[in-house]
Order: sequence, then structure tokens, then C-alpha cells
Amino acid sequence: MSKAEPLMATLSFLDRDLSAADPEVYGWIREEEKRQNGNLELIASENWVSRAVREAQGSVLTNKYAEGYPGRRYYGGCEFIDKVESLAIARVKKLFSAEHANVQPHSGSQANMAAYLTAAKPGDTILGMNLSHGGHLTHGHPLSFSGKDFKVVAYGVRQEDERIDYDELARLAREHRPKIIIAGASAYVREIDFSRFGEVAKETGAALVCDIAHIAGLVIAGLHNSPVPHAPFVTSTTHKTLRGPRGGLVLCRSEFAKDLDRNVFPGLQGGPLEHVIAAKAVAFGEAATPEFADYQRRIVENAKALAAALARRGFRLVSGGTDNHMMLVDVGAKGISGKDAEKALDRVRITVNKNTIPFDTRPPLVASGVRLGTPAVTSRGMGPAEMDTIADCIGRTLDALGDAGVEEGVRKTVGELCAGFPLIA
Repeated sequence: MSKAEPLMATLSFLDRDLSAADPEVYGWIREEEKRQNGNLELIASENWVSRAVREAQGSVLTNKYAEGYPGRRYYGGCEFIDKVESLAIARVKKLFSAEHANVQPHSGSQANMAAYLTAAKPGDTILGMNLSHGGHLTHGHPLSFSGKDFKVVAYGVRQEDERIDYDELARLAREHRPKIIIAGASAYVREIDFSRFGEVAKETGAALVCDIAHIAGLVIAGLHNSPVPHAPFVTSTTHKTLRGPRGGLVLCRSEFAKDLDRNVFPGLQGGPLEHVIAAKAVAFGEAATPEFADYQRRIVENAKALAAALARRGFRLVSGGTDNHMMLVDVGAKGISGKDAEKALDRVRITVNKNTIPFDTRPPLVASGVRLGTPAVTSRGMGPAEMDTIADCIGRTLDALGDAGVEEGVRKTVGELCAGFPLIA
């Protein structure tokens, strides 16, 4: 064997494409690609990224370690990494008119944790939205770090109209004097009054943290009021309505920038995922375009159309409708659990998630509702006419729960609809 042969073998190994290097993983990815193309994706927290975002995330930047921040790295060779991360920071600051941004959090949960640790200490009191009323695990649920590390008080919605009870929020804040008030939700369908939250936080001496993971795209497009003028901390994911890669970010006022950055790194994370940060930069660039704003308007238009179509078919919608990109459907009112509805709709290639509704009597893994969202189907180019067809498919499936003949007919309709709006492969 010549001396060159081992080197050539190594180079050959590194140069193999996925289908040759690992046909098993390749096969499952291809199956997922087929599923995404052939299913109606109505999970409110999912979306389709652009080809450009995927290209950036799959780039050679995945090879580079870059602990630290632009201009202050612990590794050499970061001159181009610094350019990319600095661009992502500048773009997101401009999108939200923010004083400071950290784009390194790997997820929305880590973004929230960084904000909390900047504004408070473990053991302090936080005031967050009840998970069963639409909040998020990281807003104080006992199974989350937020519920384990902090003393939690929860606010919620009024039973009569299923909207945030701002008077109760103020009362709880005055009584408990939390270090942090958390505004934001994972399953709340009405516009959040960040100004009111800001007033309560100012009155009670609390730091306001606004989690806009779900509505970031709507905020950018001016379709939802912005929390930035009212809150010293704003967190978000970069997927969902923002339509970027999976990841997180934190915006804050300049006075907290140094502490926040230290809490992200080295406090919570090691080396940043610079390939993901590059994909975030691309997504932020896309979000600054008129096309993105139009896309957000169509998301809301489709959500309202889908909600109205479901109501016409006899479904009860939590709070009676929606102001944003999602809706909660009370399938329990039809005698169906959210778990059974999710399974039935999955059989007809409509992807949703079961979800508790306010004052639910069923446990979270069973639930009385399903959460539906329109970002992904809007990305495919669908509009109000298709929302009516989707509502009809949902109605036919759930009104004849378990009927194999009905399900076969709905699957055919869904397949035809998806074929008419193919995804970019």
C-alpha cells in the first residue's frame, strides 16, 4: 500500500454524500420529506424555511468553534464567523428597534432562562401565565427550570371570555411583588396588551420579560403591538412565524447587555452554533422585506378564515376566534378528547397538536382541545379558499370519528390539496 492510499481513503470517506455514507438516515430523511410534502401542517409552532436558510444552516460554518462574541473569541480563525454573527445582530436589532441583541441561544427556553437570570436570582418570585390557560413551560411550570428555580405565581384568563384578566394580573403583582413578570404565550389567540403589562411591571417594581416566540413575525410586520418599548427584555424563537431556523434570541436594553451576554455565555452555553446563526442572519434579512410583511398579513387572514369556517361547521373556538396566527378548538364540546382528535386527523394527513383549553378538566396528555396554526400552510401559498377546504376536512373527520370510509375520502382531498401547493424540495 502506498503512503497516499490511506489519505485518499480518508478524503473519499469525507466526500461521500449522505445516501452513500448512511443510507438508513438518508432513507428516514426522505420519508420525512414525503410526509412534509403530503401532509397539511397545522401545528402553530412549525413552518417551512426557505432554501437560502437551509443552505446557510448546512454550510461549513458547522465546523467552527467560536466561544465568546464577535471580536472577543477564545479561538483563532473567527474573522468570518464574526462577520456573520455581527450581521445577524445588526439585522435583528433593526427589525425590532432594539438596543442590544444576543443571537446565540440554542432555543427559546434558553433565551428565557438567560433573561430570567439577568433580571432575578434563583428563589425570587416570578409571575407568569398558567400553562393550561395558554402559557409556556418556561413561564413557571413545576417541571421546567422556571418552576424549579423560582417561586411561581400564575395569572390566567377570565372564564367568561377566555381573555387575559389584566385586573387579576395587577392584583397578583401588587400582592406578591415579583422580580419578573412574564408576558407571552404558546397557546393564546388574542392580541397581548404589552403596554398594560408594562404599566403593572413599573408600578410593582418588576422586570418585564416578553416572550414573543409565536408572534415575532407579526410584530415585525406591525400586525401585533411591539413589546420593545415596554419591556427591558424580549425573548423569541427564530422559527414559527419568523420562519427561520430552530433557535432563540434575546433583545434587551443596553444597560443589561453585559450581564445578559455573560448569562448566555459562559453562563448557560458553550460554543455557539454559528451555522444556525448564519441561518438566523438570512432569516432576519428575509424578514426585512415587503414580501415578508405581506406573508404575515396572509397568515392572519388565513387564521381568521379557518377559524370562521370551523365555527360555521359547529366547532367552539376558545375566546370565539383569533387575532393572530392560531386558534384553539374545543373538541371536548363535541365529546372528543384532544388526543383522539389529533390521532384521527393524523390518519387523514392533517397534522395538529392536542392542547389543553382554559379550565380544562382533562389532563394535558389527553386534553379537550386542539391547537391549529396557519404559518406553514400559508408558506405553501394557500389562501382563504383552501382554509375552507381544510375546515371541511377537519369537520368530516371529527364528526365521523373513526369512520374508515370518511377518512379515506378526506385523505384523498388532502392529497389533492397538497399536490396543488408543493413544497420546495
